[in-house]
Amino acid sequence: MTESNLLKKALKKEGLRYTQQRQLIWDELCSSEEHRDAEEIYLSLRKEGVNASRATVYRTIDVLVKNKLVRKLDLGDGKARYENKIDSTHHDHLICVKCGKIEEFMNDKIEAIQDDIVKSLGFKMIRHIHQLFVLCDKCQ
Repeated sequence: MTESNLLKKALKKEGLRYTQQRQLIWDELCSSEEHRDAEEIYLSLRKEGVNASRATVYRTIDVLVKNKLVRKLDLGDGKARYENKIDSTHHDHLICVKCGKIEEFMNDKIEAIQDDIVKSLGFKMIRHIHQLFVLCDKCQ
């Protein structure tokens, strides 16, 4: 299914109509690997001349999160960040608590240990979020 069709399906499921503004919001999220908040996404669209209201941007992002097309990250600073989940492999995050820099990483040993812990305690893994709050090399 194409990215555009995924958007259309999600909007239809939520009772919202597909519009060019919503497509451009989706395109903006897909075009960047940055972890941006909704306001940054809104301002980037405005800078590009896209005439979409804040409400449309926020509502569209909420629909994308609800339909698992976009991941919402809580970094502990009161601002949610978003990243595209399409064609994205599993990864975890290092987050600098001073400057906000986010570095993605994947470690098979950590994944295996998590799986072993879950299994040994008789649980079933549904999903997990692994975030390490750190000081980056520049902020140390």
